[in-house]
Amino acid sequence: MNRETPSKDLAIQRLEAQLTRAAVIKTTTGADAGARAARLRLRAWQAARLARSHADLLVHPKYAAAARFFLTDLRGPQDRGVDEDAIRRVLPLMKKGLPASGIETIADAIELDTLSDALDAEMAAIVERGAAYGEAYRQTGRRDDRARQIELMRHLGHKLEALAGAPLIGLALKAMRKPAQIGGFGELHGFLERGYAAFRQMGGARDFVETLARREEAISAALFSGDDSPLTG
Repeated sequence: MNRETPSKDLAIQRLEAQLTRAAVIKTTTGADAGARAARLRLRAWQAARLARSHADLLVHPKYAAAARFFLTDLRGPQDRGVDEDAIRRVLPLMKKGLPASGIETIADAIELDTLSDALDAEMAAIVERGAAYGEAYRQTGRRDDRARQIELMRHLGHKLEALAGAPLIGLALKAMRKPAQIGGFGELHGFLERGYAAFRQMGGARDFVETLARREEAISAALFSGDDSPLTG
């Protein structure tokens, strides 16, 4: 019996739960064109702030590729969206072709995107009424969700490190590329390939992941305390 099967089954169950949650959140954040435009403006501002806060990582000879992946693929200005039905259709293919760490990485990415979408929607509405970013952050509140957002980034980093070290995973991802495009989850598969490539190139990821996560935790704590200075640094 394959020892990975139980953990892979649990990963599939978690992925299915995140797909269901994403579908629910989408009904509340994706319908209004004006709200979507406001959310995209907020994301563009946030992406620029992240690039300023982690400028040293973006030019670091070891960490640059992983930093670009995190700040573009995970917290970039784009509105990716998730095709829940397409992903559900290819779950058997994912289970066959990916290790548990790969499936968990996708589940983490969907949870992070869904949570960020909900938080951004609330913040964008406040910013559109004239509030500055720091004030909108505090008015939105949801400290536990902010902590979870950062913890998901940390967890994703560790899962991508495990994925990069898995035997033959590069070949498996390459073999899944065309079925993924045909099946409607090509962008999600591309995300996985880009993350795998960035973390494989980097090697050990712990210092990078902890540096990024701890900085974001410090910035979040400062904002909640009323200190907006990290937004300009």
